[in-house]
This record gives sequence, structure tokens and C-alpha cells, in this order.
Amino acid sequence: MFWYVLKLLILLPIICAMIWGTLKLAKRLQGQFGVPAGSEKSVKIIETTMLSPTLRLAVIEFHGREILVSTSRNGLTRLAEAPARVRDPAPALAEPTP
Repeated sequence: MFWYVLKLLILLPIICAMIWGTLKLAKRLQGQFGVPAGSEKSVKIIETTMLSPTLRLAVIEFHGREILVSTSRNGLTRLAEAPARVRDPAPALAEPTP
């Protein structure tokens, strides 16, 4: 019984560290595969809003168009489409007036 507890106390932290390291590595490498170096992605998720636990709205930019889609367990449904808006990279902060 003592050996079982000793192995558990040694192996459990090692397994937890391996899981944590794998998750950190996956997060770091996410999005690096499938896109050639130096090229931009053609699909960008602009905004998402959760309406219920199973229903979400998303605005996706694709080739200069913004597409509103709903996502659910049944799949995606295109709701609307419009030309892409020009976005400021960093919105200017309003200075307080004296």
C-alpha cells in the first residue's frame, strides 16, 4: 500500500505538469499551421455574441465582406452580409475638456 501511495504522489504531479505543458504548447502553436509564412488569413472573426448556451452570433470578415452567421448544434446559418467596414487599429482616446 505504501508503494502505491508513493507512486501516486510522484506520478500525479508529473502527469499534471505534462497536461499543463501540452495545453500551453497548443495555445502557443494555435493558428500557425495551414497558413504559409508571410501571408494573411482570409477569414477573420470580428465579433461573437452568445445568445444562449447553444446559440451564438458571429461576424466574420471574408474577402472584403462582413457576414453575420448564427452557430448552433445544427451548424451555421448565414443571416446577413454587408461590405466590410474600415477599422481603426487603435481608437483615439478622447481628451477631457477643461
